[in-house]
Amino acid sequence: MSKKEVKEKGKLLCFHCGDICDDDTIALNDKIFCCLGCKVVFEILEQNNLCKYYSIEKNPGITPPDFRSNKYDFLEDELIKNQFIDFTNSNISTVTFYIPQIHCSSCIWLLENLNRLNQGIIFSEVNFLEKKLHLKYSEEKTSLSKVVELLESIGYEPDINLNSTEKKLKKNTYKSLYYKIGVAAFAFGNIMLLSFPEYLGIDRIADKDFGNFINFLMVVLSLPVFFYSGSDYFKSAFKGIKSKVFNIDIPLSLGILTLFTRSLWEVISQSGPGYFDSFTGLVFFLLLGKLFQNKTYENFDFERTYKSYFPLSVTIIKNKIETATPVSTLKVGDRIIVRNKEIIPADSILFRGNANIDYSFVTGESIPVNKVLGEIIYAGGRQVGNMIELEVLKEVSQSYLTQLWNNSAFHKNKETNVSKLANSISKYFTFAILTIAIISGVLWLHKDVRTAINVFTSVLIIACPCALALSIPFTFGNTLRIMGRLKFYLKNTSVVEKLSKINTVVFDKTGTLTKSGDIKAEFDGKELNIYDKILVKALTRNSNHILSRKIFESLEVKDLYDVDDYEEITGKGISGTVDGNKILLGSDIFINEKLEECKISVKSSFHSTKVFLCINNEIPGYFKISSSYRTGLEQMIE
Repeated sequence: MSKKEVKEKGKLLCFHCGDICDDDTIALNDKIFCCLGCKVVFEILEQNNLCKYYSIEKNPGITPPDFRSNKYDFLEDELIKNQFIDFTNSNISTVTFYIPQIHCSSCIWLLENLNRLNQGIIFSEVNFLEKKLHLKYSEEKTSLSKVVELLESIGYEPDINLNSTEKKLKKNTYKSLYYKIGVAAFAFGNIMLLSFPEYLGIDRIADKDFGNFINFLMVVLSLPVFFYSGSDYFKSAFKGIKSKVFNIDIPLSLGILTLFTRSLWEVISQSGPGYFDSFTGLVFFLLLGKLFQNKTYENFDFERTYKSYFPLSVTIIKNKIETATPVSTLKVGDRIIVRNKEIIPADSILFRGNANIDYSFVTGESIPVNKVLGEIIYAGGRQVGNMIELEVLKEVSQSYLTQLWNNSAFHKNKETNVSKLANSISKYFTFAILTIAIISGVLWLHKDVRTAINVFTSVLIIACPCALALSIPFTFGNTLRIMGRLKFYLKNTSVVEKLSKINTVVFDKTGTLTKSGDIKAEFDGKELNIYDKILVKALTRNSNHILSRKIFESLEVKDLYDVDDYEEITGKGISGTVDGNKILLGSDIFINEKLEECKISVKSSFHSTKVFLCINNEIPGYFKISSSYRTGLEQMIE
């Protein structure tokens, strides 16, 4: 692919990931890359003859994060390692990772060819729908930390956090349900075969002994269905009656019980073959609906805890030695190191370094907040800039963020309106059906006892709300699947019912309407000439603050001068002399303090952050710092 071929609307696109490149300075042969990370990944794939990766999909790559050699040393800790390993013996280990970056067939192809990048990896397989990677590797040739480092180096960093160690990948979650469905299906299928003579009108009672044997066989096949497969409905009904809550399982259990006992009585009294086919079929389809609903919910799992966003380990300092330790073992008084873009795992005091904390995860605002030595930094903030050293004030489980997350306002009952309606009317429904069945039975009792029993049981069987119990999981489950195909994901089924009543849509701004962390700087005021831009860019080059860097990137000039008398006041602004010109850049308070004779009347607003510029005691204007909106926002609103 030539440079001309990677141009789109006049912009250069990265050969690896497809992002827009600022220029063509990072290139290899005739291929252009947006960053060194993308270039390194391409070189790795090229050296291992894996460039078929690019021919399967156009720009399939993901820009890898900043790599740190000791980032995954904590995976060598046996306690943590054993929480990830699915199986291990003396040499071979298997592990499963959740990799959210998997998005196309190229990803699958590359991840299933990892053995060509690391000889210690024996086998790898991708579950695309669940975005999971199953790996088998040799302990003698590689290690778990090396495997994870390889995945990160090519842009497929696994989702490793504190919550993933406590909530293992769902294995055999529905084992009991599968067994119950299997038993019900086996009994249902065989009883249907044994009932064929009845369906075809063949008189099998001609041989009485054979007919009794068939009936006895159907009773034997239905017993496991009644006592095992259908047990959950009886348990739920019993718990409901015990707690004086009449749920839908009560009339269901009543119908199942009546259907089974009547069929059993007909066989014992030799008055008929019973309805064992209907009984086993009902239980089978009820369980099938439950499985369909559970599997649908599993594929659309949005449940998270605060631990899902915390790092699994943190670097602590003891006796001037840095070691990686699990976050869960942090204690009050521990000294920890937090590097650029890492999340603070516990409420702490700033002990050393220049802290610029991005609290967007907690507050929604992505503009970093400056912290000075001795200030409290709350858990959930993300450091932007150089490494800082903190002293832990509270354990992870007692931090402010944990208390906020565990607030009862965020934990609402997920019961749907249909379920509430079904449970609310089931009390009256059950009493009504029992009353009708008893009255009908009594009315026929004076004529014939057998007819009265048949009428009584028929009412209970026919009134069993199996249609409602079957339709709810299939309807809601299929709705979630259809909307999922349209890339519209619902957290639970209660939302399906509420959609019809929506009259207002409210959007969160940061990270939803705007790109989280993608900030742009625009100058508002007297237009700056090229020389002024050079002066400002020279000054901002000396600062590591996020706003200074954004202003630096926004000024498209290349010539720079040296800065004399540079000064930076944390949280206020920067100043210096550039080519004999006194430059001030910062908040209105900072400018006012420096220039008493020139007061600024314009204040910062909630809509944007203003960084005022002063050149030789004159204020031409300010840089307006605002978030950039996501592409396609107008179409989405429409």
